[in-house]
Amino acid sequence: QVQLVESGGGLVQPGGSLRLSCAASESILNINAMRWYRQAPGKQRELVASISSGGLTNYVASVSGRFTISRDTAKNTVYLQMNRLQPEDTAVYYCHAFTILASRRSWGQGTQVTVSS
Repeated sequence: QVQLVESGGGLVQPGGSLRLSCAASESILNINAMRWYRQAPGKQRELVASISSGGLTNYVASVSGRFTISRDTAKNTVYLQMNRLQPEDTAVYYCHAFTILASRRSWGQGTQVTVSS
């Protein structure tokens, strides 16, 4: 029943930056991991970045060094800072709350990121 509200998507030029936000309905410290996924048209959804309740982060190789996942526990919010964006980053980006209990896992509604000149 964790509710996630995403924001921050939009249209940017190659080389530009964008920051996505995901606000959760409960303390993200009670969620095992907050994750960002993305899905491009005709392609499978892929895990982009994650941050565990302990603050450990992981990234898919294609965004390593360009994207940063972070959190503000006081605001129950996770962020994805995306720098040096490329057209290949164009996708719908989804926030996901991962929990050990499967019934508590949830997805945000998705936010479109388009990188184009």
